[in-house]
Amino acid sequence: MNTEAEKKEELIKEIVERELAMFLATPNEGGTSECQTRPQSFRMMRRMNHCTHDTATLESYLDDLKNAAAEGRNFMIEKYARLDNRLPPLSHNPLLDKIADAECAFLREASAHYPHAIKTNGEQAFRAYCRCELETLSDRTLQLYADEVDRAVKEGRNLAEERYDDLWRMLGEGSLAAYDAKLAARS
Repeated sequence: MNTEAEKKEELIKEIVERELAMFLATPNEGGTSECQTRPQSFRMMRRMNHCTHDTATLESYLDDLKNAAAEGRNFMIEKYARLDNRLPPLSHNPLLDKIADAECAFLREASAHYPHAIKTNGEQAFRAYCRCELETLSDRTLQLYADEVDRAVKEGRNLAEERYDDLWRMLGEGSLAAYDAKLAARS
């Protein structure tokens, strides 16, 4: 029988592969984008994005992806079209702003704690990207995600730090703190 951690990893793997299929099927003005030629980087970044979700949220999101495929929808096309203001909002759920604001706060705080290992490209751009991605989620998945954010805040956890810690460990750099210290020593 699979452990909860193994089940979570299997869910993340299936989610990321479904997202990758959508991403690779996303048309790009001017032809294939450079990031579409690096599927392993995409897998790593999307795994990082999902690593802090619990099983219930992952299962709900996987259902969203399956339902989207059955309806002929591509979340990546929708997200990027929203970013370019080519589509009207896909959702008006008030949880969109709550989650996006929390994720911005997590990232801002994480960048302040680990300035060498976590660089941001500007909070407005991050928030817009985050919110457009959130608009593709079902109300059920949004509620589960918002519940996770509330729990993290109550527990004093920072989801951005946890994601970056996972990324740097995956890349063989040790913990986020160790990698930040390594980069600081080089400066």
